[in-house]
Amino acid sequence: MMMPFKRQALVEFENVESAKKCVTFAADEPVYIAGQQAFFNYSTSKRITRPGNTDDPSGGNKVLLLSIQNPLYPITVDVLYTVCNPVGKVQRIVIFKRNGIQAMVEFESVFCAQKAKAALNGADIYAGCCTLKIEYARPTRLNVIRNDNDSWDYTKPYLGRRDRGKGRQRQAILGEHPSSFRHDGYGSHGPLLPLPSRYRMGSRDTPELVAYPLPQASSSYMHGGNPSGSVVMVSGLHQLKMNCSRVFNLFCLYGNIEKVKFMKTIPGTALVEMGDEYAVERAVTHLNNVKLFGKRLNVCVSKQHSVVPSQIFELEDGTSSYKDFAMSKNNRFTSAGQASKNIIQPPSCVLHYYNVPLCVTEETFVKLCEDHEVLSFIKYKVFDPKPSAKTLSGLLEWECKTDAVEALTVLNHYQIRVPNGSNPYTLKLCFSTSSHL
Repeated sequence: MMMPFKRQALVEFENVESAKKCVTFAADEPVYIAGQQAFFNYSTSKRITRPGNTDDPSGGNKVLLLSIQNPLYPITVDVLYTVCNPVGKVQRIVIFKRNGIQAMVEFESVFCAQKAKAALNGADIYAGCCTLKIEYARPTRLNVIRNDNDSWDYTKPYLGRRDRGKGRQRQAILGEHPSSFRHDGYGSHGPLLPLPSRYRMGSRDTPELVAYPLPQASSSYMHGGNPSGSVVMVSGLHQLKMNCSRVFNLFCLYGNIEKVKFMKTIPGTALVEMGDEYAVERAVTHLNNVKLFGKRLNVCVSKQHSVVPSQIFELEDGTSSYKDFAMSKNNRFTSAGQASKNIIQPPSCVLHYYNVPLCVTEETFVKLCEDHEVLSFIKYKVFDPKPSAKTLSGLLEWECKTDAVEALTVLNHYQIRVPNGSNPYTLKLCFSTSSHL
């Protein structure tokens, strides 16, 4: 049984002897899964139990628990309804976001739930991301208070909802978010993907195409104000090495940063107000459990709707515990054109650097690492500039992911001054799509 957001799993063997062999072997010989060392020990659970069996029509539960992994795009009730309803009739959906994005979907019958689990478990909602991991939920019925983006009762279409006209316009998935865009402007959907035939329900009329949005510009810049759920809480921050600017350097890769505030009552914990709830989802997905300066970050959605500059104090490095980044030029999602250039990537050992002057060399980066007391890179690559180029870009590879994350946190947005130059160049760093050079 997978526990996706804890990066753990339970494995039940046929007998105790087999379990002993597994634990003993792993203690003597390191076991690697997808490049990460896995650790094995005995669980307090005697057996793995689930409420039902997909092969037994008389068992199971009509409520499924969906864990959405790598959610690069917004997940709303519209999206889940479009995915699930062609397989089995959906009655209610509730989405909740703590250490990741999960949802409970209640079907009309146990049989519908069983069909949906068999058809959709392990599938990607969108190509290469938003992967569904499905288990049976414990509740046998969902209680929906109001119909909105995070919960919907399809048996009561007018339950405390906004005025959206008659019926449920399923074909307008995410159409109500005007910040969705393409390269050619606002308000249009991203590409259309055909819905695989195995996800369709026989003779029923189902949408043949599913629209998905590209990364969004910050809604607060275009519409004013933030939607609920736009504050993330980060704990496990190194008290001597982390400050507001370094938190910004790391989190700005996943959305605009409005404000950062360290909490006086909880050392090593900060609140980060981001441009919108989707930026928060991306930050939680990619930065939760990441190791930084010997400590593991815990990133989750905060109950706060905004960050208020109260109880300001001085951090260990002498900087303020609160900083407003709303007007920072280093925010990368302030317009549709700017946001479209950002490739949302999880942390990796390769960093992409850009916007550095033509005089910068490998030795410049080595000295930069030494001066800021971060481990230096092991490989360096510069892209051939165009004849008219005024800046350079390239790749830097570190020994491991943790070293690269620490270097980005410290060096991102460093001001590089050029002799006889009037304005400094701002070093821009982000995680690369390349795993190695």
